[in-house]
Amino acid sequence: MCKVIGIDISKASFDVAYEKNENQFVHFKFSNNLKGFNKFIKGVTKADYCVMEATGPYYLSLAQYLYEKGIKVSVVNPLQVKHFVRMRMVKAKTDKKDAKMIALYGQSEHPDLWEPDEQPIMQIHQLNAAIEGLKKQTTMLKNRLEAFSQLPDPDTDVMRELRSLLRVMESKTVKLEKRLLEITKLHYEQTFRVVTDIPAIGPKTAIMLIAITNNFQKFNNAKKLSSYVGLSPRIYQSGSSVNGKGHITKMGNSQMRKLLYLCAWSAKKCNGQCKAMYERMSEKGKPERVIKIAIANKLLRQAFAIGKNLNSYQENYKKIFAF
Repeated sequence: MCKVIGIDISKASFDVAYEKNENQFVHFKFSNNLKGFNKFIKGVTKADYCVMEATGPYYLSLAQYLYEKGIKVSVVNPLQVKHFVRMRMVKAKTDKKDAKMIALYGQSEHPDLWEPDEQPIMQIHQLNAAIEGLKKQTTMLKNRLEAFSQLPDPDTDVMRELRSLLRVMESKTVKLEKRLLEITKLHYEQTFRVVTDIPAIGPKTAIMLIAITNNFQKFNNAKKLSSYVGLSPRIYQSGSSVNGKGHITKMGNSQMRKLLYLCAWSAKKCNGQCKAMYERMSEKGKPERVIKIAIANKLLRQAFAIGKNLNSYQENYKKIFAF
């Protein structure tokens, strides 16, 4: 008998629940390691279907293990499950209860099956995370140095050590950025080249686009990618009394959204289609921020069309961007 298995996973363990009989769920708990995986899979058949949340990095090992064993597995956004639970007005929250609700979500929604990213993509994600972490620490050190420099009598030893640490971190950042570019060009040179040919999209944005889309293979249309990044519009209207302002969802990849927004500043001047959009929306009196978000979404769609088909950017060719 096929069963939908809900998995609530954490750093040390994961809870499993599935419906044995009508409205009767069974629950098990396993350690989040190979020993626990081997014990769990004894009760799983290839006809079964596992559903888990994308909980930090903790789900990856189990998802990879199940995928390699030929077990169907879906990895869903925790927000989707959260809204599903809220709709059912469930008040209790325990690991056991969460596993049950994930199983019910899987039975109801049938989310897409998960596939692991390619190895170079996983390397790119790790390098990018390390670079972002170093940059945050570098900013913190710079702020601390600036604060200490304003003191009447800053300690010279402290200032010297902080400056030395800052140089080391900046050097490590440059080294990792160089490695990131090397890996991208080694495995995805053609994709990287055609995406960076788009006016206003630079190397960093192109690399991130390649990473989050698994070299533009993860999404089959630009609308899904836009939703994943969090640039899809959200309309807030109901009847005649509710007519709120529209906003983007902001439920997706915040770093990718930030990069595209920064690209929009240049795109309004150097990217022909984005420039035309800027002028058209400005004439209608749209706020600057709204226009830049629209341009960011336009850039994302251009990148998807070009990265998916590996076509060269053509300024006046409009049909290719009709998604």
